[in-house]
Amino acid sequence: MAVPAASAGLPPVMTCGEPAGVGPEIAARAWDSLRAELPFAWIGDPAHLPAGTPVREIETPAEAADVAAEALPVLLHPFPGAAVPGCPDPANAAEVIAVIARAVELAQSGAAGGIVTAPINKKALRDGAGFAYPGHTEFLAALAGVERVVMMLACEALRVVPTTIHIPLSVVARELTPELLAETILITDAALRRDFGIASPRLAVAGLNPHAGEGGAMGREETDWIAPMLEDMRSDGLSLAGPLPADTMFHPEARARYDAAICMYHDQALIPIKTLDFARGVNVTLGLPFIRTSPDHGTAFDIAGKGVADIRSTVEALRLAGRMARTRAEA
Repeated sequence: MAVPAASAGLPPVMTCGEPAGVGPEIAARAWDSLRAELPFAWIGDPAHLPAGTPVREIETPAEAADVAAEALPVLLHPFPGAAVPGCPDPANAAEVIAVIARAVELAQSGAAGGIVTAPINKKALRDGAGFAYPGHTEFLAALAGVERVVMMLACEALRVVPTTIHIPLSVVARELTPELLAETILITDAALRRDFGIASPRLAVAGLNPHAGEGGAMGREETDWIAPMLEDMRSDGLSLAGPLPADTMFHPEARARYDAAICMYHDQALIPIKTLDFARGVNVTLGLPFIRTSPDHGTAFDIAGKGVADIRSTVEALRLAGRMARTRAEA
C-alpha cells in the first residue's frame, strides 16, 4: 500500500511501547528536549507518563505542531492497568499491540509522517495477549502487507544492514542465500535513494568468512556465489564494493567510501556501530511503505521509573524520522 505523499510533511507518531519500561519517561524527556524543534504525537495513556509531564490531548497528528512548544501532544489511548516500573501488567499487553496497529493505520492513511516505536517486551506481549511475532519489525511488516523488510542501524558515522539477523551463527551460512542477499541489497539501495536522498548509493558488501574467504582458503561462499552475484548486480547499475574483509571495513578511511555497509550476520553489523556510537544508534526498518525508526535499546526494566534512561537514541530516532519524511516530501 502506498502512503499518500502529504503524510511526509506531517509530524511522526511515537508509540508508547511497554508502559512498565522506560518508554513513557523517554518520550516525555525527548519531548522536553525537542519541543517545537520537532513536534511529534505520542500515542498512549497519559496516566503512564512521569508525574508532572505537561500534556495536551489532540485528535490528529497534524495538531502536534500547534501545541508541542508547551506540552507533549497526546493521542489518547486508555489502558486498563497502571504502569508499575519494571513490572509489566498482562492486562496492558493487548493495548500495547493496539497502539502499534493504530500508529500504522495513521501512517498508512497519510495522517502521520511516520512511526517511531518505543521498546516493547515480547515475552510480556506473548504472555498477556498471545503476541505471535518475533518482534516489532515482523508485526509492522504483517500490518503493512509486506513480505520482506530490512533492518538498518544508523548513526552519524555509519549505516549498517545485517542480511541475517537473530539466528545462531551456526546456521548463518545455510540461511544466507543469493536471493536473501540480493533482496537486502536492492531494498537498501531503494531506501537510500527514497528516504535518505542519495542519488547513487554506494554499498560496501562484507564477506561471510575471515578475509572474505581469502580466495577459497578460508571458505568458498565468496568465490562460489557472492562475488559473481555482486558482479551481475553491478551490471544492472548498482554501485557495490566487495565482498570485502569485514575487519577492514569500518575504520574512518574505509567508511568514507560507502553510504551503507551490507553485512552477513547480526554481530558483524552491530559491533562496529555500537562501538562507534553506542548511545545514538537508531533502528530503521527499510522496505515498509511508511517510515519507521526506533531507539536502539530495550525496555530496560531495571532502570525504569528512575529518570536515568539515556534519551539520545530516542531523540535521534525522532530526528531521523523527520529528516526521512522531509526527503520523501521533497522527492
